[in-house]
Amino acid sequence: MPAVPPPFTSAGMGTDEDEARTKTALQRWLNVITSNEILQRDEEMVFFVESDFGYSPVVRKYQPATGVRRKMLKQFAPPPDDTPELLEARPIVKAFYLGAMDTQQKIDRLVRHRRSLGVAESDLGTKIAALVPQENHPGLANAYRKLGKVVQSTGDFHAAQGTAEATTLSDPFAYHSSDALVVKETLTNRHILLRELIQAQQSTRTKLNAADRLKASSSVKREKVDEAISALDEARSHESYLQQKTQRVTANLLVEKRTWFARTAGDLRAGIREYVVRQIEAERRTLATLEAVRPDVRSIDASGGLSRLGREGMVAARKASLVSSQGRNGDAWSGVARRAEVGGVNRLSGGSAPGGLEGVGEENEEGEEGGAGEAADGGKGKGRKRAQSGASSLKGVKEEENDGRVDARNAAVRLAQTTF
Repeated sequence: MPAVPPPFTSAGMGTDEDEARTKTALQRWLNVITSNEILQRDEEMVFFVESDFGYSPVVRKYQPATGVRRKMLKQFAPPPDDTPELLEARPIVKAFYLGAMDTQQKIDRLVRHRRSLGVAESDLGTKIAALVPQENHPGLANAYRKLGKVVQSTGDFHAAQGTAEATTLSDPFAYHSSDALVVKETLTNRHILLRELIQAQQSTRTKLNAADRLKASSSVKREKVDEAISALDEARSHESYLQQKTQRVTANLLVEKRTWFARTAGDLRAGIREYVVRQIEAERRTLATLEAVRPDVRSIDASGGLSRLGREGMVAARKASLVSSQGRNGDAWSGVARRAEVGGVNRLSGGSAPGGLEGVGEENEEGEEGGAGEAADGGKGKGRKRAQSGASSLKGVKEEENDGRVDARNAAVRLAQTTF
């Protein structure tokens, strides 16, 4: 019997998503138990289906061992088993149960941290917006106002992303962990049944040896003979009952084990796929929100707003580009072109350099707009030019094309351009 799904989800009780997910999980559970050929013939299952106004258990079934005795039996080595498939299944199911439970706990911690991040970002956005009355520069004041709203929106998105993570990944792992516990305990019950069968076989042999000794005795009493025959018949009857029960349980568990493995793998694949899709949607929404504040930052002053970010070698005036900053060759926020690092000097603001740095070129004014321009032209340009250094030991070495390289920048670009 699979585990019963929980009555609510992490989406929040009372929400439409929670109601839809709860109904879907319960319907899936009903489909599983009603399509099971073994449960279709179960008396308790018939009572459950035929009950009209509520249901209460009629047939009471108990575990073969409970409490301390069950814990003690688990400490022993598994009994001899002639079915290797079921013998190897219990350690796998136990490892999956523990791994799913540990994964679910770690995801819950991640969700708590993400929600805390959302709260912190909302507070940061409020504090940024509070800087507006103190700022005399109109462009910067407007940028503070818009940036505060964007950071607050990003915090709300991260809080919603945490809820989506808990709903799409934590809840499935929690359910499959409880379901794996049911499977593990069912396999444990079979081990206990095998131990009872071994004990019954030993009891039958003991009764048979007692009957043989009584047969070989010189003085035989009628009462002892009747008692020995009755005990032997009872032991054989009990052994035959346990033998047939063990065979039925083994045959049923072989089918159920394969079905459970396939069903669990399919459910987890579907859950992970939904989690990935929701994560991509959340990241794309966050990127689009952050992109919305770019025109306000560019319009702070005539230089496009970058002069207030500590950039060097900026032109006096430039035309602010409103094209999306995400291009195939990078992000337009990346700033000035790279320069060689020689003698501890990282950046130069002039057109000439002393000593061995005479080959360092100035920043190309049009190179600043390279990433945005290529995004509008379909990525046909070559992007910004690299500065050349005469003192570099790598002079003459051709740099490899890194368009196919997967790093943080290219991953963000590809994520922004992907559709589903």
